[in-house]
Amino acid sequence: MRIYDFDYTSIEGRPVQLSEHKGKVLLIVNTASKCGFTPQYRGLQSLYDTYRDQGFEVIGFPCNQFMDQEPGSEDEIAEFCSVKYGVTFPLSQKVDVRGESAIPLFQYLTSQQRFAGLGKSVKAKAMEVMLRAKYKDGYSDDQIKWNFTKFLIDREGRVAGRYEPNVEPEAIAADIEELLAQ
Repeated sequence: MRIYDFDYTSIEGRPVQLSEHKGKVLLIVNTASKCGFTPQYRGLQSLYDTYRDQGFEVIGFPCNQFMDQEPGSEDEIAEFCSVKYGVTFPLSQKVDVRGESAIPLFQYLTSQQRFAGLGKSVKAKAMEVMLRAKYKDGYSDDQIKWNFTKFLIDREGRVAGRYEPNVEPEAIAADIEELLAQ
């Protein structure tokens, strides 16, 4: 099974087969408009602008599962992303990415790349404390922990990397370049 076996509905309501992106390097991200990590939209757009002509695509999946940080309608989300952050990369309709209601794509992504922690920075440790309190025994599972978890997909449709919310998009650039060069 590869990423191309999945589909989603665009924010405009159009069915999209991920096979439409075959041969591209993809960055799949669960997003939210009212999150402390929302400014990452700028970095995601910058990556998209820098690498899209080389076969790179970002796809954002708005999600309201984490403290109701994506409460708007699809139209409101699309307008916010466009006006506030200049987002031109594709967005899906609002989806669930964690738990039994998670869309199959995110169930697959989390089965392919395990949760390896948030890192050792002070900010990462603070986030870990909050998430351990929220998820208790579920903190160590492989499911999405928060908004702006990113999955990097190679040109063959394989999951090549997972980056937790506290990893800024710019920090992924070298990994993207490596996959684009293959």
